[in-house]
Amino acid sequence: MGWVYHHKALHIRPDLKRDPVFLEDHWYVQEGLGRMINLPLLVRDRCLGILNIGSLESGAPDPGDLEFLTQVAMQIAYAIDHVQAYEQIDRLRDQLARENVYLTEELRLMKNAGSLVGKSHAFQQVVGLAREVAPTPTTVLITGETGTGKELIAQAIHDWSPRHQKPMVRVNCAAFPAGLVESELFGHERGAFTGADHAREGRFELAHGGSLFLDEIGAMPLETQAKLLRVLQDGMIDRLGGKQPVRVDVRVIAATNRDLPAAVKDGAFRADLFYRLNVFPISLPPLRNRPGDIPILARHFLQQYRVKLLRSCQDIDQESLERLIRYTWPGNVRELENVIERAMILSHEPVLRIDQHVLGSQASSFTASPPADLKDLERRHILQTLILTNWHIEGSDGAAVRLGIPPSTLRSRMKQFGMTRPSSS
Repeated sequence: MGWVYHHKALHIRPDLKRDPVFLEDHWYVQEGLGRMINLPLLVRDRCLGILNIGSLESGAPDPGDLEFLTQVAMQIAYAIDHVQAYEQIDRLRDQLARENVYLTEELRLMKNAGSLVGKSHAFQQVVGLAREVAPTPTTVLITGETGTGKELIAQAIHDWSPRHQKPMVRVNCAAFPAGLVESELFGHERGAFTGADHAREGRFELAHGGSLFLDEIGAMPLETQAKLLRVLQDGMIDRLGGKQPVRVDVRVIAATNRDLPAAVKDGAFRADLFYRLNVFPISLPPLRNRPGDIPILARHFLQQYRVKLLRSCQDIDQESLERLIRYTWPGNVRELENVIERAMILSHEPVLRIDQHVLGSQASSFTASPPADLKDLERRHILQTLILTNWHIEGSDGAAVRLGIPPSTLRSRMKQFGMTRPSSS
């Protein structure tokens, strides 16, 4: 059979007993066979297998029988080719269906891509880092408090990268039980575990050629961390129950709100994986450290929900803006968006007013982090006042009067804290 497969040609041994050619011919004789005909199953010069016909009698086969067997072999070959083609079509159809789920979710989330809004130095620094790393294949680790927009930055990195035509597949490592994270990431073969009635590609294979966003990476089980480390090192994954590794080309972007160095010290996170992920870290500032962006973000969300909720609100009144700027936002940008949506639902006026009740009910389940020290408190208070006065220092409505200090003292404090008015561009 090996000779026929290699040469893609018919082979006949008319008398196995008197003239054995191959080792297996002796076994055929022991089974009582006198003649063997091996025909290649050919489709477009590709051999799909061998059709073996053994006969009890010896001697050269009848030419008519040989022609018939050749036709049979051809029909079998095309039948096998068609089955394989349909199987491949089914696999591609299933893969496209699964990719469509992720792409649909991606399109839904892309509607919020415009939420990369902000002119503060801290936020523009983050955007600048994202633009710098986007064209490279480098692994990125995004850190920051909950609600700061880590997924939006990950999406921006993918969109600005050469991989933007492929999907960015998302995995929330905290959303799956420990036993399922590995199957979700790396896939499984049929029968790998109870309920695995068919083979399934993992998220890494779905993200081939694109990006994989691993959210809440700090919640990944230790045994899965070891397999992730191998993917980052050599680009190979092992399906559960699989015998052969699968090579993937995936750019990994991870995110967490946990203190990973502390988790490494506690033994809850692998040190080698942390250093593999931390090649290019991006730390997102909390909203309380970028109060100048609060009015911009608030008006951005107002425009979104004005259309979504069919409201006539065009702007936010000044007192409400001051209240938003002075709040510490433990839930960050996500909490601000929720506040604006809640206020829009309750509002039927052209100017949106956000009273303490709306803000307080949203904040009741959070504990705001206090300033680190008195200097931090002073810095925040000065920055908030400058924002509220549109960075006017002098005059009856200037920040110096509101703060109760001379303009020269205010300028000295601004220089001390490195405060400069953000550009209007």
